[in-house]
Amino acid sequence: MDNLGKFVIAIDGPAASGKSTVAAEIADQLDALMFDTGAVYRVLTLVALARGVSPDDEDELAELIDKIDIAITTPSVDDGRQYDVYIDDADVTWAIRDPEVDRAVSPVSVHARVRAGLLELQRKIGNSGQVVMPGRDVGTVVMPDADLKIWLDASLNERARRRRAELLERGIDLSVEEIRESMRQRDQRDASRSEAPMEPSPDAVVIQTDGREIEDVVKQILQLASLIPAIAEEGSPSS
Repeated sequence: MDNLGKFVIAIDGPAASGKSTVAAEIADQLDALMFDTGAVYRVLTLVALARGVSPDDEDELAELIDKIDIAITTPSVDDGRQYDVYIDDADVTWAIRDPEVDRAVSPVSVHARVRAGLLELQRKIGNSGQVVMPGRDVGTVVMPDADLKIWLDASLNERARRRRAELLERGIDLSVEEIRESMRQRDQRDASRSEAPMEPSPDAVVIQTDGREIEDVVKQILQLASLIPAIAEEGSPSS
């Protein structure tokens, strides 16, 4: 990445709204780093569950942050992953997507000390060059000066359907009803938390993804990204 042409594109939204898939394609076409900020919370949640630390124990969770080495890199295995995630050199890319982690990550992420402890890492990566960052509070908290802010959304039914298809590919069979209820509860927790609630930034472009092809959404965002000076100087990205 050329640091003379630094930019940050923030893509926020609720679970299964298409953030990671769209962000990965945007990053690929712009030759940028795709950094999923939610992955660091999932890593912490996975470690907490393995060590018997309650998702409600803010102090223990905050202390765990300094005890683990988190690394996120470009994908090394062609199995559908969009990046590699390591804890102390152990590949946990798919482990952090387990339903147990899904259920616990929201309670873990509500704590002020946890969010503060992980914020420095997220900003360091975000400021490293040309970065596309999907998450829930990138545009509002992590990178409030992002060059472009997108809020991706979709109906609860559509998001539950997408998540079930994703889980089935990994051999996990949960009903749409189970997934929908889990998502509903998580949406409520994330939107009502006092620390960095999940909500679109006032200057974000809101894109509803129900019934839309990924390629169509990507094309729309690339058109918006072409207005970023660092990208415009190099010419409009392909669509």
